[in-house]
Amino acid sequence: MKSAVFYGKHDLRVEESPLPEVGEKDVLIEVKACGVCGTDVHIYEGDKGAADVTPPTILGHEFSGVIAEVGSQVTKFKAGDRVCIDPNCYCGSCDFCRNGLAHYCTDMIGYGTTVNGGFAQFCSVNERQVYLLGENTSFEQGAMAEPAACCLHGIDMCEIRPGSSVVVIGGGMIGLLMLQLARLAGASRIALVEPVESKRQVALKLGADLVIDPLNEDIKNKLKENGMTWVNAVIECVGKPATISQAIDIVGNTGVVMMFGLTKPDETISVKPFEIFQKEIVLKASYINPYTQKRALELIDSGRLDVSSMICEVCGLDGLEGILSDPAVRARGKFIISPDR
Repeated sequence: MKSAVFYGKHDLRVEESPLPEVGEKDVLIEVKACGVCGTDVHIYEGDKGAADVTPPTILGHEFSGVIAEVGSQVTKFKAGDRVCIDPNCYCGSCDFCRNGLAHYCTDMIGYGTTVNGGFAQFCSVNERQVYLLGENTSFEQGAMAEPAACCLHGIDMCEIRPGSSVVVIGGGMIGLLMLQLARLAGASRIALVEPVESKRQVALKLGADLVIDPLNEDIKNKLKENGMTWVNAVIECVGKPATISQAIDIVGNTGVVMMFGLTKPDETISVKPFEIFQKEIVLKASYINPYTQKRALELIDSGRLDVSSMICEVCGLDGLEGILSDPAVRARGKFIISPDR
C-alpha cells in the first residue's frame, strides 16, 4: 500500500508498505481522509508532539474511512461501515486510567505517533477506538472529529458561562473551532485576533462579533471600543510565547487563559507573578481529547459545528511533505490528505 513514512527530522518518504495485520479485535480501515495537524509539523521538525515517535512510523492521526475487514472477535462494526477514529488508545489498567485520567495513560498507544497511522491507504485499529460517522458527515468532516474533540476538552476547561466575553488568539483551524465552541458554551461576545484578512472574514461568517488585526490595531483599545472591557477567557491557539503573553495581558480579573496552542518543547514565557496575583488569573492548558470524540461527532453531524469552512485543499500523499515543510503553505488553512489521490 502507498504510505508516508517518517524516518526522522525532515525525512518523510512516500513509499510502498505492507498491508497492516488485522488482529482479532481490530478493524482494517481504508483511509479516505486524514488531516494534517500541528502535531505532525512538530514531529517533522524533530520536536516532540503529544507523544514520542520512534521512526520509521506512518504518521497521521486525524482520519476517517471505510472498514475493509474486521477481526474475528469484532461485533460492533462490519465491512462497509463509514468510520473515524480516536487515535489515543488507553490501557485501562494503569493508575491514571483507573482514576479517570486516561489521557495520561502510561501505556497509551497513539495511532500516527507510537504506531502506524492514517497517512496511508489502510490502517488497522483496535475496535475500541472506532466511531461510526453520521449520515450527514463526509469523510473530510469525519477526519476533523479528532481536532474538534481536542477543542471540546479545552473549551470545557475555560469556565465559559452564558454571557461571558471571550477572545480567541489565532484564526487557524483550531481558533475557528474554538470560536464556535465558545458561542455554543454561552459566550455573548467573542473577538478573534488574527493578522490574516481572509481568516478574519471566515471568523465573521462563523459568528465572531469582532475581529482584530494585531499588526495594525491596538487589541486592548479595540476590545474596549466594542464593549469588551472585562474578558472572561482568552484562548491562545497559536503556540508562541509572544501570543501567550498577549493572552495574559488581555484577560480580565479572575479570567482564564487557555494555552491551547502547542509550543516547541524548550520554549519559555516570562510571567509577572504580581500580575497573576493582582488579577487572579488562572493559567490552564489542555492535553489531547479524553472522552470527547462522540460529542464532537454529534456536533458535526447535527450541523452545530462547522468543520468545513477552514479546509483549504484536499491533496494526495505526494503533497504531504510540501505542506509539512512550508509555513506559508500551511497558513492558507487546513489540509486534508486523501491517500487514493
